[in-house]
Amino acid sequence: MTEILTPEAREFVADLHRHFAARRDELLALRALRRAEAARTGRLDFLPETVDVREGAWTVPAAPADLTDRRVEITGPTERKMTINAMNSGAKVWLADLEDANTPHWANVIGGQVNLYEAVRRTITFDSPEGKHYELGPGPYPTIVVRPRGWHLDERHLTWGDGTPGVGALVDFGLYFFHNAQELIERGSGPYFYLPKMESHLEARLWNDVFNYAQDHLGIPRGTIRATVLIETIPAAFEMDEILHELRDHASGLNAGRWDYLFSVIKYFRVTLPDRAAVTMTAPFMRAYTELLVATCHRRGAFAMGGMAAFIPSRRDPEVNAVAIGKVREDKEREARDGFDGSWVAHPDLVPVCKEIFDAALGESPNQLSRQRPDVAVTADDLLDVAATPGSVTDAGVRGNVEVALRYLEAWLRGNGAVGIHHLMEDAATAEISRSQIWQWIHRGVRTEEGTPITSELVRRLEDEVLAEVREQLGDGYPGSRFDDARVLFERVALADDFADFLTVPAYELID
Repeated sequence: MTEILTPEAREFVADLHRHFAARRDELLALRALRRAEAARTGRLDFLPETVDVREGAWTVPAAPADLTDRRVEITGPTERKMTINAMNSGAKVWLADLEDANTPHWANVIGGQVNLYEAVRRTITFDSPEGKHYELGPGPYPTIVVRPRGWHLDERHLTWGDGTPGVGALVDFGLYFFHNAQELIERGSGPYFYLPKMESHLEARLWNDVFNYAQDHLGIPRGTIRATVLIETIPAAFEMDEILHELRDHASGLNAGRWDYLFSVIKYFRVTLPDRAAVTMTAPFMRAYTELLVATCHRRGAFAMGGMAAFIPSRRDPEVNAVAIGKVREDKEREARDGFDGSWVAHPDLVPVCKEIFDAALGESPNQLSRQRPDVAVTADDLLDVAATPGSVTDAGVRGNVEVALRYLEAWLRGNGAVGIHHLMEDAATAEISRSQIWQWIHRGVRTEEGTPITSELVRRLEDEVLAEVREQLGDGYPGSRFDDARVLFERVALADDFADFLTVPAYELID
């Protein structure tokens, strides 16, 4: 910890807070106002005041050499073993996740920074309690792109002035940038970031100002930082051009953050969607979103990055693998056909699958920036056409949401933010969908396809059933788990009268 929280690093992060924390607070207040207006009207639209930006002929700068080929990106938390496995995965990029795949225990926040520090310098090793040794292989290694926390999350372990908690995003960005920017530059790379959960171009403007200030402060040329923005909220989908434009010389692309995007649609408009597994990327509103993303990015010279393949291959069940990898292939082939420049996987065993598909699509080119999409004409109605989503709500879907939420939240509270459940890598985004669908189905009085009314009583009965199975599985280990806390938390964010904006905010109160 002392190597990360040096007096100089703390002062740098404090300086960022003095300059930018108040603006963060103002922008969060604007989110609430905009959401209330959307709830009143049932609409969002492209901004009339930024039409010149959308119709302008501007582009972002060419990417640095180690960000020109992004055909396969592996995502995962900055836990020590996972860091080494990601660096050895053969992926082109590692999304080093300090956000949705990471529980912000203070040990994780600082431990992740230590692991990044050593990964940048190629010195990281790990010896497991079972006696297995992990170290970096011969390479080549993926380019590291760090995802800090979203603007909405605080960091109570660092306080400023009158005891106000730090802004999680500024803590994560500031510590990584301070310790690693110059080292990365000297190694022929640079400080690269994925920016999550933004809801407007004004939030991108704040990030751009943070970048300029940080670079000036450390004597690093402006434009050295490069940022890829996750378009994972419905209002951001209406401001893709504007977000890229605000980031100016720092922009390198957009990513289709599909699970958070679904959550945002439910949260913004309180819509009723079918079972999570039934809402695929071919649903009309999801198709409009990804088509617009590719067209916008390539028009601006920015990369369009595809969504997550969350399947975890099983080394014991080849039949499960065959079916799931077939679905992964279908998903990645669709993205490659649509013009995406690469895509995400959650497990090293999926890197070859994704790479093979994009190798075939790219040929000798490192990306598909030359593939313009003049055929794409997406309207506001297209982005909002949720009613056309095929599928239904089923008994199994309700139970699955309850189980995923409980199992994920229990692991999150123990410090694990990326959890394998039934061969899928679940993170905070998928848990958000699970609990938000439960909340919405109850408040809309939805019945399942089988005729079961979805009520709080049903959910509590399903909780009983799931936890009975867990007790049987864990045996004497159950009392040491946090399933009882997970149940209380789940009911707080799924069964309460009011809808909590993010489950991670009340969850944060329950961890060290």
